[in-house]
Amino acid sequence: MVNRKRPIILRCPVTAEERTLIERKMAQLQTKRIGAYLRKMAIDGYIIYVDTRDIKEMNKLLSAIGRNINQVAKRVNAGGPTYQADMEEIWERLDQIWQLQRRILLSQR
Repeated sequence: MVNRKRPIILRCPVTAEERTLIERKMAQLQTKRIGAYLRKMAIDGYIIYVDTRDIKEMNKLLSAIGRNINQVAKRVNAGGPTYQADMEEIWERLDQIWQLQRRILLSQR
């Protein structure tokens, strides 16, 4: 073992499902040696991180506007009055959503 080209051994336990996924990816690259594949991925592989904070914020705003619309719809269906302030809040929130969506799309360029 002393004369090995790579004397340090790394171990990584995996589940059966993970092993199957690794083997499928190895087959795509037509490689048979798992050690070579894992070493190559650990050294040269890359991780894609997607920041979804803007999308989560947009979902929060969409949820809020949906609640507002439901409240107005209940009032209208019950024969009650609609209030200009409610409609203005809905339009304001909708404008926030459009601005956020534009910002998300512009950041993708």
